[in-house]
Amino acid sequence: MGVGKSTVGRRLAQRLGLPFVDGDDAIEAAARMTVSEIFAQLGEAEFRAGEARVMRRLLEGPPIVLATGGGAVLNPETRDLMKEHATSVWLRADLKVVAQRVQRRDTRPLLRGKDPLVALEAMAEVRYPVYQATADVTVDVGAGAHAQAVEAILSALNDYWTGGATA
Repeated sequence: MGVGKSTVGRRLAQRLGLPFVDGDDAIEAAARMTVSEIFAQLGEAEFRAGEARVMRRLLEGPPIVLATGGGAVLNPETRDLMKEHATSVWLRADLKVVAQRVQRRDTRPLLRGKDPLVALEAMAEVRYPVYQATADVTVDVGAGAHAQAVEAILSALNDYWTGGATA
Protein backbone atom coordinates (compact mmCIF):
# COMPACT_ATOMS: atom_id res chain seq x y z
CA MET A 1 0.00 0.00 0.00
CA GLY A 2 1.41 3.33 -1.06
CA VAL A 3 4.65 2.03 -2.57
CA GLY A 4 3.61 3.02 -6.10
CA LYS A 5 2.84 -0.46 -7.40
CA SER A 6 0.11 0.70 -9.78
CA THR A 7 2.13 3.52 -11.33
CA VAL A 8 5.34 1.50 -11.40
CA GLY A 9 3.44 -1.55 -12.68
CA ARG A 10 2.01 0.40 -15.62
CA ARG A 11 5.46 1.63 -16.59
CA LEU A 12 6.99 -1.82 -16.11
CA ALA A 13 4.30 -3.38 -18.30
CA GLN A 14 5.08 -0.89 -21.06
CA ARG A 15 8.77 -1.74 -20.86
CA LEU A 16 8.04 -5.48 -20.95
CA GLY A 17 5.44 -5.17 -23.70
CA LEU A 18 2.75 -6.75 -21.54
CA PRO A 19 -0.73 -5.64 -20.49
CA PHE A 20 -1.05 -4.13 -17.03
CA VAL A 21 -3.80 -5.07 -14.57
CA ASP A 22 -4.36 -3.39 -11.21
CA GLY A 23 -5.78 -6.08 -8.92
CA ASP A 24 -8.00 -3.63 -7.05
CA ASP A 25 -9.45 -2.33 -10.33
CA ALA A 26 -10.17 -5.92 -11.42
CA ILE A 27 -11.87 -6.65 -8.08
CA GLU A 28 -13.97 -3.49 -8.39
CA ALA A 29 -15.00 -4.42 -11.94
CA ALA A 30 -15.97 -7.95 -10.86
CA ALA A 31 -17.93 -6.71 -7.84
CA ARG A 32 -19.32 -3.60 -9.54
CA MET A 33 -18.38 -1.78 -6.33
CA THR A 34 -15.36 0.16 -5.12
CA VAL A 35 -12.98 -1.45 -2.67
CA SER A 36 -14.25 0.98 -0.01
CA GLU A 37 -17.86 -0.01 -0.75
CA ILE A 38 -17.00 -3.71 -0.57
CA PHE A 39 -15.36 -3.23 2.83
CA ALA A 40 -18.22 -1.06 4.12
CA GLN A 41 -21.11 -3.18 2.81
CA LEU A 42 -19.71 -6.73 2.81
CA GLY A 43 -16.69 -6.62 5.11
CA GLU A 44 -13.06 -7.55 4.74
CA ALA A 45 -13.70 -11.32 4.64
CA GLU A 46 -15.89 -11.00 1.54
CA PHE A 47 -13.40 -8.62 -0.05
CA ARG A 48 -10.64 -11.21 0.50
CA ALA A 49 -12.79 -14.00 -0.94
CA GLY A 50 -13.50 -11.94 -4.06
CA GLU A 51 -9.85 -10.93 -4.26
CA ALA A 52 -8.82 -14.61 -4.23
CA ARG A 53 -11.25 -15.42 -7.07
CA VAL A 54 -9.98 -12.51 -9.18
CA MET A 55 -6.33 -13.37 -8.47
CA ARG A 56 -6.93 -16.96 -9.59
CA ARG A 57 -8.51 -15.81 -12.85
CA LEU A 58 -5.71 -13.33 -13.56
CA LEU A 59 -2.83 -15.59 -12.56
CA GLU A 60 -4.15 -18.49 -14.63
CA GLY A 61 -4.62 -16.22 -17.66
CA PRO A 62 -2.18 -14.92 -20.25
CA PRO A 63 1.00 -13.11 -19.16
CA ILE A 64 0.44 -9.68 -17.60
CA VAL A 65 2.02 -7.33 -15.12
CA LEU A 66 -0.28 -7.55 -12.11
CA ALA A 67 -0.26 -5.14 -9.19
CA THR A 68 -1.80 -7.04 -6.30
CA GLY A 69 -3.13 -5.51 -3.15
CA GLY A 70 -0.84 -5.93 -0.16
CA GLY A 71 -3.13 -8.51 1.43
CA ALA A 72 -3.46 -10.78 -1.61
CA VAL A 73 -0.41 -12.86 -0.75
CA LEU A 74 -1.78 -13.62 2.70
CA ASN A 75 -4.07 -16.15 1.00
CA PRO A 76 -2.17 -19.47 0.72
CA GLU A 77 -3.94 -20.41 -2.52
CA THR A 78 -2.99 -17.08 -4.10
CA ARG A 79 0.62 -17.57 -2.97
CA ASP A 80 0.67 -21.02 -4.57
CA LEU A 81 -0.77 -19.63 -7.80
CA MET A 82 1.84 -16.87 -7.82
CA LYS A 83 4.64 -19.41 -7.40
CA GLU A 84 3.21 -21.53 -10.21
CA HIS A 85 2.29 -18.81 -12.72
CA ALA A 86 4.27 -15.66 -11.95
CA THR A 87 7.50 -14.02 -10.97
CA SER A 88 6.63 -12.01 -7.89
CA VAL A 89 8.27 -8.71 -7.00
CA TRP A 90 8.04 -7.14 -3.55
CA LEU A 91 8.39 -3.38 -3.71
CA ARG A 92 9.76 -2.65 -0.25
CA ALA A 93 9.70 0.93 0.99
CA ASP A 94 10.38 2.80 4.19
CA LEU A 95 7.13 2.91 6.15
CA LYS A 96 7.56 6.59 7.00
CA VAL A 97 7.65 7.41 3.28
CA VAL A 98 4.61 5.19 2.67
CA ALA A 99 2.71 6.79 5.56
CA GLN A 100 3.30 10.24 4.07
CA ARG A 101 2.02 9.05 0.69
CA VAL A 102 -1.14 7.37 1.97
CA GLN A 103 -2.15 10.37 4.09
CA ARG A 104 -2.94 12.27 0.89
CA ARG A 105 -6.19 10.37 0.24
CA ASP A 106 -8.80 8.76 2.47
CA THR A 107 -9.51 5.85 0.11
CA ARG A 108 -7.81 3.04 2.02
CA PRO A 109 -10.28 1.14 4.21
CA LEU A 110 -7.59 -0.52 6.34
CA LEU A 111 -6.24 2.91 7.36
CA ARG A 112 -9.49 4.81 7.98
CA GLY A 113 -9.58 6.50 11.34
CA LYS A 114 -6.07 5.31 12.25
CA ASP A 115 -2.62 6.81 12.43
CA PRO A 116 -1.21 5.65 9.07
CA LEU A 117 2.28 4.89 10.37
CA VAL A 118 0.99 2.87 13.33
CA ALA A 119 -1.42 0.93 11.09
CA LEU A 120 1.26 0.31 8.46
CA GLU A 121 3.71 -0.91 11.09
CA ALA A 122 1.11 -3.36 12.41
CA MET A 123 0.39 -4.64 8.89
CA ALA A 124 4.13 -4.90 8.15
CA GLU A 125 4.66 -7.04 11.24
CA VAL A 126 2.21 -9.60 9.84
CA ARG A 127 2.83 -9.20 6.13
CA TYR A 128 6.58 -8.68 5.74
CA PRO A 129 7.56 -12.22 6.75
CA VAL A 130 5.07 -13.54 4.17
CA TYR A 131 6.32 -11.12 1.52
CA GLN A 132 9.91 -12.11 2.25
CA ALA A 133 9.13 -15.82 2.02
CA THR A 134 6.99 -15.42 -1.11
CA ALA A 135 8.71 -12.84 -3.31
CA ASP A 136 10.99 -14.09 -6.04
CA VAL A 137 12.56 -10.64 -6.19
CA THR A 138 12.71 -7.85 -3.61
CA VAL A 139 13.35 -4.30 -4.77
CA ASP A 140 13.82 -1.43 -2.36
CA VAL A 141 11.99 1.64 -3.57
CA GLY A 142 12.39 4.97 -1.88
CA ALA A 143 10.90 8.38 -2.34
CA GLY A 144 12.61 8.64 -5.73
CA ALA A 145 11.11 8.72 -9.19
CA HIS A 146 8.97 5.85 -10.43
CA ALA A 147 11.33 5.52 -13.41
CA GLN A 148 14.12 4.59 -10.98
CA ALA A 149 11.94 1.89 -9.47
CA VAL A 150 11.17 0.47 -12.91
CA GLU A 151 14.87 0.32 -13.78
CA ALA A 152 15.64 -1.39 -10.45
CA ILE A 153 12.88 -3.94 -11.05
CA LEU A 154 14.04 -4.66 -14.60
CA SER A 155 17.59 -5.19 -13.38
CA ALA A 156 16.46 -7.46 -10.54
CA LEU A 157 14.17 -9.45 -12.86
CA ASN A 158 16.98 -9.87 -15.37
CA ASP A 159 19.25 -11.18 -12.62
CA TYR A 160 16.53 -13.52 -11.38
CA TRP A 161 15.60 -14.82 -14.81
CA THR A 162 19.22 -15.38 -15.79
CA GLY A 163 20.19 -17.01 -12.50
CA GLY A 164 21.96 -14.00 -10.95
CA ALA A 165 21.40 -12.43 -7.54
CA THR A 166 18.31 -10.40 -6.62
CA ALA A 167 18.30 -6.82 -5.37
